[in-house]
Amino acid sequence: MKLRILYHGNCFDGVSSAAIFTKFYRARFDADAEVSYTPTMHRAGNAFDKDQFDGDENAIVDFKYCADDRLTWWFDHHQSAFLSEEDEAHFRADESGKKFLDTTSKSCAEFIARIARERFGFADESLDELIQWAHIIDGALYESPAQCVELRSSALKLMQVIEGESDPTFVEKIIIDLTSKSLDEVLESDEIQAKLKPILERHEATVKLIRRKAVYSRGVVSFDLTEDGIDGYNKFIPYYFYPETTYNVALTQSKHRTKISVGSNPWSPRPRLHNIAEICERYGGGGHAVVGAVSLKPDALEEGMRYMKEIIEILQFEED
Repeated sequence: MKLRILYHGNCFDGVSSAAIFTKFYRARFDADAEVSYTPTMHRAGNAFDKDQFDGDENAIVDFKYCADDRLTWWFDHHQSAFLSEEDEAHFRADESGKKFLDTTSKSCAEFIARIARERFGFADESLDELIQWAHIIDGALYESPAQCVELRSSALKLMQVIEGESDPTFVEKIIIDLTSKSLDEVLESDEIQAKLKPILERHEATVKLIRRKAVYSRGVVSFDLTEDGIDGYNKFIPYYFYPETTYNVALTQSKHRTKISVGSNPWSPRPRLHNIAEICERYGGGGHAVVGAVSLKPDALEEGMRYMKEIIEILQFEED
């Protein structure tokens, strides 16, 4: 039996979800299943290639729905879970009992673990630490901006490796290791340590860059990194330097996409007034109520700048 798992790429929750689903599937359905992994990224238009569904069973975890009859399992927790009304109708009509959505769950990893326990009687205490950290990281439930920017825990350091790694085979090894090892054990491997040092150096450089480029105005911190060759960054850096802000809007560019990242400060002294997913959906993106993004074509920089400006204007308070 071949199982193909498509997971949210370069995402701690996506990787954790893939590891948890792997362990659940092997425990309850096929202990000898041949499991293959495919990272899936948000991009303009359809996020899936049809030849990705090449397993005897195919699962998507922590990512949008795909109305393909070859899709066997689906778990997601994003408000923007469907690319179209037709996709949502396809999901609603499904009677397999293997496709699940819960937009209230802080992480997809904990959602999978809960469904596995409640519907299929599967529980594994060795996964508890991973589930807890996926809950903290994807739910932005940090004690403070310093906790997630200073990266003192194994989970947060591994998060940096996952978010910055371009080789899917290396991330696949992390997924496999997480099915049998603790976070400390995974981080202590020579391969991870070799990756971690330059990542931490880049992280420190990015912290300094964002500190220099970020501009604060009427409750919104914004910055443009399209000229700096940076595709991703620690989303809590803006709140580390601007604790008074409520929102953050940033523009990045890579060979795959031009991206507008939109977030809200969990420690903001003022309440969040907008649903970020709904704002991003106006521009073809999505996400959660508190964080989201818009992915455009790689060369759509001018369009990205215009959308970024519009989003900032939507989020800004009338007065500081």
